[in-house]
Amino acid sequence: MATVRHRPEALELLEAQSKFTKKELQILYRGFKNPGSLEFQECPSGVVNEETFKEIYSQFFPQGDSTTYAHFLFNAFDTDHNGAVSFEDFIKGLSILLRGTVQEKLNWAFNLYDINKDGYITKEEMLDIMKAIYDMMGKCTYPVLKEDAPRQHVETFFQKMDKNKDGVVTIDEFIESCQKDENIMRSMQLFENVI
Repeated sequence: MATVRHRPEALELLEAQSKFTKKELQILYRGFKNPGSLEFQECPSGVVNEETFKEIYSQFFPQGDSTTYAHFLFNAFDTDHNGAVSFEDFIKGLSILLRGTVQEKLNWAFNLYDINKDGYITKEEMLDIMKAIYDMMGKCTYPVLKEDAPRQHVETFFQKMDKNKDGVVTIDEFIESCQKDENIMRSMQLFENVI
């Protein structure tokens, strides 16, 4: 990807579109752009490609392999699917994850799990995400996880979420199931902590 200089939208506009103050946005932008910051030291252009995103993300999970999860996460942040995460893309996603309503967070999570963006989550998609999370956490988790833990996790989720037993989870089924089930809501916090 050629280096393209990127100018963020006016801070006032981004402030209106996110749940961050102008001051917070300025600090986040400095961190996003400046070579000295840990998170985005590779993005002086203000735009992150997928490889750079993976490198950055791997710094937070040195005990495991975060490559696959970072790929899924990158695609969730890259809302216009142009192969790059701009500062605006990053802020809009971060705003939802850190300060969004439960409904907004669940919509964002659904989008993450709906890998092919067809409006449904299949068992395979959910399993791909779960395996990526387990890989990222590494083999040194306590208690030690069994090899089939991701599949068991997905089976449990699907039994609760696929209300009409048609083999897919719609956004309505996903949100309704998550909001009604304390354990699933706790599991959704695992997702939040990953970011």
